[in-house]
Amino acid sequence: MKTYLVTGGAGFIGSNFIIYMLKNFKDIKIINLDSLTYAGNLNNLKEIESDVNYHFVHGDIRDNFLVNKIFEDFKVDYVVNFAAESHVDRSIEDPETFVKTNVLGTLNLLNCAKKAWYVDGKWKEGKRFHQVGTDEVYGSLGETGYFTESTSLDPHSPYSASKASSDLMVKAYFDTFQMPITITRCSNNYGPFQFPEKLIPLLINNAINHKALPIYGDGLNVRDWLYVEDHCKAIDMVINNGTIGEVYNVGGHNERKNIEIVKEVIEYLNREYDNTITEELITYVEDRKGHDRRYGIDPSKIKDELGWYPETSFEKGIIKTIKWYLKNKQWMEEITSGEYENYYNKMYNK
Repeated sequence: MKTYLVTGGAGFIGSNFIIYMLKNFKDIKIINLDSLTYAGNLNNLKEIESDVNYHFVHGDIRDNFLVNKIFEDFKVDYVVNFAAESHVDRSIEDPETFVKTNVLGTLNLLNCAKKAWYVDGKWKEGKRFHQVGTDEVYGSLGETGYFTESTSLDPHSPYSASKASSDLMVKAYFDTFQMPITITRCSNNYGPFQFPEKLIPLLINNAINHKALPIYGDGLNVRDWLYVEDHCKAIDMVINNGTIGEVYNVGGHNERKNIEIVKEVIEYLNREYDNTITEELITYVEDRKGHDRRYGIDPSKIKDELGWYPETSFEKGIIKTIKWYLKNKQWMEEITSGEYENYYNKMYNK
């Protein structure tokens, strides 16, 4: 039985990954380490919280004593590092927090893994440190072309700079110490349990409450959208079959302009939920500082080497996502109270 240490497992992608893994594999154990900041929510994991192969630890990835104890107590085989501050707007307001968590936290995990796995001058067999990254480390694309694994890193926000830094630290541990690592860099995820500061759940929540739908700049920024379960499958495949020391880009080939996303959400809600939800709710706001114009991932490497492909088209995925949020309005109401409301009001002056 392999033991996974999943950091940030109460967050959006981390919780989906834990659920995916425990549904598909009965011969694994998962330790979830999460500090439960505003975006971490144990309610995301209700369906598996009583699973005998699941264990939650409340703590910070920067806590050297705690992380070392986890390695000792649970004999960790794989680290899957989701833990990160991830919202660009917040990073512009408070860059230091992003460096502390994303860079220093990752460094602590690497050091603890090295201490546990590197014994008598050699690495134990069957270990893997997997870093979950983002396509934002590559910067911005023009109207054509795609990010590949060899694209130069050119981050434009404190968030993406901190993620690029943590990726490079992970890669340095492979180059310097031959640590068994892999890295994935994904495009924009969407799906259940995403905190509503991110575009799609923000749109859904605001629309059903007849609040303004804020769109940065002209709304023509392009993102490649990936359904979260497809991302979880990719991570599993890379951890178990990816080449040690390699980076794999994970993208959905579902490029959409932000304004197109807004209109698709409005159209569905207007037709299926409330016909008073219209495009009149769209509100253009001042563009984000350093706002990248376009992201696009070329996932050929992971497709060719591991046989992964995105199974969920955007047309199906967006409907599944909207339906989930409508079905789980209580979850949304709980998570959007207090801290989020204050943040939203500050950002958009509503």
